Amino acid sequence: MLDILYAEAARWRRRAVERHPDRRRRLARPVISVGNLSVGGTGKSPVVAALARWLVDRGERPAILSRGYRRAVDAPGVVVVSDGHAVRAGLDRSGDEPLMLARAVPGAAVCVCADRYLAGVLAERALGATVHLLDDGFQHVGLARDLDVLMTTLGEIPNGRVLPRGRLREGADAAARAHVMVVMGATAGAAAAEGWTLGVGLACGGSPTLGLPEPVMARGTAAEAHLPPPEPGARVVVTCGIANPRRFIDEVTAAGWRVVGEVVFPDHRRFSARDIARISATAADAGVSDVLTTDKDAVRFEAAGPLPFPLFRVPMTVSFDPPALLFDSVAAVLRAAGGQRPLAGSRS
Repeated sequence: MLDILYAEAARWRRRAVERHPDRRRRLARPVISVGNLSVGGTGKSPVVAALARWLVDRGERPAILSRGYRRAVDAPGVVVVSDGHAVRAGLDRSGDEPLMLARAVPGAAVCVCADRYLAGVLAERALGATVHLLDDGFQHVGLARDLDVLMTTLGEIPNGRVLPRGRLREGADAAARAHVMVVMGATAGAAAAEGWTLGVGLACGGSPTLGLPEPVMARGTAAEAHLPPPEPGARVVVTCGIANPRRFIDEVTAAGWRVVGEVVFPDHRRFSARDIARISATAADAGVSDVLTTDKDAVRFEAAGPLPFPLFRVPMTVSFDPPALLFDSVAAVLRAAGGQRPLAGSRS
């Protein structure tokens, strides 16, 4: 019963905004929203990073607008995590995902604020943003967007249930509001079928790819920056504090590493000395030294204090099937906006 009430409340909220589109606040530059219907764990951050890199390569100046979920310091106003040239804020004021994105895409500005319209205004006026990426924005209906990208996995929405009985933030009917859907782990055909089922006209598959591990230099750790990473086939322990840890562990295994130990924490975990001791004991019991973690966890481990084991982050990128569908959709938005809202630096 509670899930039905939750779904109806979310449906009423969305329809109230749709009936009065003039009440939506609109930024001067185009807004591309990337979000999901479920609570975390759909590969949203790698897609935001992929779009930001594509925009930078194209000559745009993207600004990633984030709410900075679970920040240690809820600073008032807008926190500029990156101005597009350098990282300007640490973990406590930025939050883990914004800091991770700022490091992953050096040419993109990253701004954190609960009021993402305010963050966008600052990005345009002070940082020269020509386009915005609204991170985790599918439910942020008060801000007008030019393109809604919905992230999911096969069957997650049509077979899911709404909170608190399931993991969906809204009912499945909300998916039809998306312009493009990215279905992680799906082929182009399977993604198109899922899109047809949910009423989304454009859909593509998304495939995560793990890169070579890179050392995490935690504060106070006397480790070599050029410590050789474990190659696929090596025995490792995996640790993470993310929404869907099993997916990451399975991806590490599929990439060839032999996972002989797992230490899983809640999402956005601030790692303590006890947590680090637990990871160290798991590695010792398994007879291995190397520990792998995610990019998002790495920024929190860096602030955790000395590490008694070699820790490596495993970068993740995503490819699309068909490759151009998502980027062509963004290019179309930029072309349409070019005639109405001139974009500095645009090559569309």
